[in-house]
Amino acid sequence: MELISVDSGNIEKEHICCAISDKKGDPCTSSKKNWMKSQFEHGLTFIKVNVRGKAFIEYIPAENAWCPIDADGYLYINCFWVSGQLKGHGYANDLLQACIDDAKRQGRKGLVILSSEKKMPFLSDAKYLKYKGFQVCDSAEPFFQLLYYPFENEALKPKFKDCCKSASIAEKGMVFYYTNQCPHTEKYVPLMAEVAKEKGQTVRLIKFESAKQAQNAPTPFTTYGFFDDGEFVTNEMFSGSKFKKYLEKKGL
Repeated sequence: MELISVDSGNIEKEHICCAISDKKGDPCTSSKKNWMKSQFEHGLTFIKVNVRGKAFIEYIPAENAWCPIDADGYLYINCFWVSGQLKGHGYANDLLQACIDDAKRQGRKGLVILSSEKKMPFLSDAKYLKYKGFQVCDSAEPFFQLLYYPFENEALKPKFKDCCKSASIAEKGMVFYYTNQCPHTEKYVPLMAEVAKEKGQTVRLIKFESAKQAQNAPTPFTTYGFFDDGEFVTNEMFSGSKFKKYLEKKGL
């Protein structure tokens, strides 16, 4: 099995696994790759298995993570994904071990990753992570968990910032928060505004353009978060049809 590190030297020719396509000009691929390019200098690492499919791990020093956490000295895993058809080959173990080895080389305290009480879309599987030795170190409403893998027992536990603990915001109406950490947001988030407009409604789109902004977000999963009338609704990306159904249930 071969692991490939995607960096500034090969990102233009390497597929980033989770994108719909690598066609030139595709907003999904280009937005994600541009985000990655901007983060390499801040320690972003993207490692994939040399197979056709989704098997990769992406991480960054927690001080530079686009997530509202206090976890200085740790590596934060942005995304860790091995798709169904590739499971059972040991790819997840190899990718995680590569991350652990890198963290130790960097002199880090350990790893930290966002998960959930129950398996949720776009969030790493807590069951697998706990099996590998990760522990819950903090939680945030309504279901988010912060898991960590310390290299020493006395290492300070990472924690969520207060800004993301309550799953609520002061602003009323429909609000989408997002970043380009996922290749799909550049396509699907603006689509929500179009769907709302068709229904005579408006939504506010708030895009985090820097780690500092994301580190003060009202939700732990800054890649995508939808709030309605001040309450957190979901971190799962709406398709156009799903958002229409959501609006219909609201009587809109």
